[in-house]
Amino acid sequence: MGYKGPISQRQRRFGEELQRLRVAAGLSASEAGALVGMKGPAVSHTESGRISLNLERLEIWLDAYGCTDIPYRVALAEMGRATGKGWWSAFEDQVPALALDLAELENRTVRLDSYDTLYVPGLLQLPAYTEAIYQDSYRQAKWDVATAVRFRMERQQILADGKQRKFRFVIHEAALRMRFAGDAVMRAQLLHLLDVAELPNVTIQVLPFTAPRHAPLSSSFLFCDPGCTDLATIVISGPKRAEHFGDPVDIAAYHEKFEQLSDLALAGVDTSGTLRELSSRDSWGLIQHLVYMLQG
Repeated sequence: MGYKGPISQRQRRFGEELQRLRVAAGLSASEAGALVGMKGPAVSHTESGRISLNLERLEIWLDAYGCTDIPYRVALAEMGRATGKGWWSAFEDQVPALALDLAELENRTVRLDSYDTLYVPGLLQLPAYTEAIYQDSYRQAKWDVATAVRFRMERQQILADGKQRKFRFVIHEAALRMRFAGDAVMRAQLLHLLDVAELPNVTIQVLPFTAPRHAPLSSSFLFCDPGCTDLATIVISGPKRAEHFGDPVDIAAYHEKFEQLSDLALAGVDTSGTLRELSSRDSWGLIQHLVYMLQG
């Protein structure tokens, strides 16, 4: 059955995985189609995300492609049969498609690693901070700013939705020193980071200007793992579009890069203790210092 409307990132990724497996198995589209009673063009449409695929045909293909990884097969089947519907569906035509794709991707994620250079991560932003980001770009694009802010706040529900998700954020110190939103908003935003860091499934680290042996990585990125690392997705967002990467080489490279950034960053925010070693420098201390600098 063909899809109506735009093809989502999930649908594209599902098709890309099918094509990657088929090519690795050395089968042509026509040969793969013959296994399930489909013609070559229909296989191509399936691999481009335009046509859905039932579980029976998927299982036949995975067997023929020599795919024996059970967790991967289960996760891929789940990706293929997902409806794409969720809380974000209420925002269709009200926010850019890339925002809808991101919300659906995050909803499938059980482990999310985020590296940010110039902004506080979207999942950690206060409404006033988000509004300050959107007030120019969204008005120019004729999107409603209030709706976009509400959408971003809805995304943040996954931080504490009880689904045992894990979140790690590495934020460059530059992002925490930006004052485009105004001193009062930025101070509140920094205090909010300390509050969110109290969640047991959230780790927040600051990559300081003084990080040794580190040429700053200019691009922010998300590493979203749905519970099967082979189906993880790397997201690099721009102002008008987002790039999604799922090639095994890219997955391994960005996973390694995030671990390197985490190692270079200050120790994670920890609000559990009342006494701290003054000789140690951690993310909590740096954020508190920046809050103090913003005192009115």
